[in-house]
Order: sequence, then structure tokens, then C-alpha cells
Amino acid sequence: MSKKVLILTGDAAETLEVIYPLYRFREEGFEVTVAVPNKDEVQTVVHDRQPGIMEISTERLAYRVPAQKKFSDVNPEDYDALMIPGGRAPEHIRTKPETPHIVGHFLRENKPIGVICHGAIVFLVPELKELLTQRKMTAVPTCRYEVEQAGAEFINELVYRDGNLVSGQTWRDLPEFMKQFLAVIKDRH
Repeated sequence: MSKKVLILTGDAAETLEVIYPLYRFREEGFEVTVAVPNKDEVQTVVHDRQPGIMEISTERLAYRVPAQKKFSDVNPEDYDALMIPGGRAPEHIRTKPETPHIVGHFLRENKPIGVICHGAIVFLVPELKELLTQRKMTAVPTCRYEVEQAGAEFINELVYRDGNLVSGQTWRDLPEFMKQFLAVIKDRH
């Protein structure tokens, strides 16, 4: 039986943090569902630094990625693992009423969760805070306070695994992040 992975995202997600996991999951033979709030695709973006010009990232439009479900159609019990990409999408998708139910299911059931970069912002939903108490995770360092406000301890490492929760700092860490996340998914079954 194929493992089923849910990628929970939205517009302005970091393109590599959506596409790289999407294809790695498919290469492993997993069934992947990209879920977005309200439409049938996600507009990804590229965030990159321009040394000597700006200290923060610039943003450019990237690929549109087809989505298979809207948040309202997601039954989290149907999935074995959850992936939350970063970019600006997490600040938007955390406000959707379905988000605490979907993400909370994976936390309560101790199912594999992969979260990278700004994806940690999704955990700032009040209904999820108690589920992150005593957990440790990393994120892009500018999200340290969001990780702490969500109830977790921030670990300043490129990739960090706390049981079923694998977190990474940026798209540059995707090779090691995916290696660890895939191991968690495979170990679960």
C-alpha cells in the first residue's frame, strides 16, 4: 500500500520547498496531495538574497503547481505524513479555519510532519500551542520567536528531528531535510 503525503500550502510558497519534496515523494512511490485554501493551483515564488543590495530576501514569481484538494476537502486521517513548505504561504494558511484541525491531527496522532523555513509560522495557531509544548524544532532563524511563541524550543541547526517532527531552516537544507523526513515516514510504517 502506497504511503500518502499531504503538502499543505498556498500562494507565495517557496518554490523549491514545494517542488523538491513533491518529486522526492513521487520518486519514493508515495501518493502526494497538494492542498491549498481555495483554488486548483498554487503560485510559488523564489526568495533569494541579493548581497550588497538588501539584507532581506527579494521575491519573484516562479512556477504554478497544480493542487488536488482544497483545505475544506482534506480529511487528515487519509494521510500518513504532512509537509508544510515555507515562503510567505504559512502566514496566510494559518488563518484558515481548517488548518488547526489538519495540523493538529498529525501532532496528536504522532504522524510524520516536515516543516521548513517559514513553515513554522503555521504552528502559531492558538489551538496548536499545547501540542508543541516540550517539542524542539528549527526554522529560518528570523522565525525563532514564532517557534517559541508556538510553544516549541528553537534549535539553531540546519535540520533538526524531534521524534515525528522534522524541521529545516531553508531550501538550501532540503537534501538533508528530505533524507531525515523520508526516514521518519518509512520508519512509521
